[in-house]
Amino acid sequence: MQKLKRIFALLGVILLLVMYGSTLVFALMNHPNAGSMLMGSIYCTIIVPVFLYAVLLVARVIREKNEKESGD
Repeated sequence: MQKLKRIFALLGVILLLVMYGSTLVFALMNHPNAGSMLMGSIYCTIIVPVFLYAVLLVARVIREKNEKESGD
């Protein structure tokens, strides 16, 4: 289980780095759609970590609930 967590953490770091890099590239691009792509990239850069944090919180609450029920 610990190895799986590390793999997911590494994938998350790589995803964030790619999103930051794409934001930089879109900001420097001279293309008619660059503004739209930049806004989408900034949106994903903010929303994806927030969503992942929310998923972790829900998983923690569910895990604690299951541990309490099995402990009774």
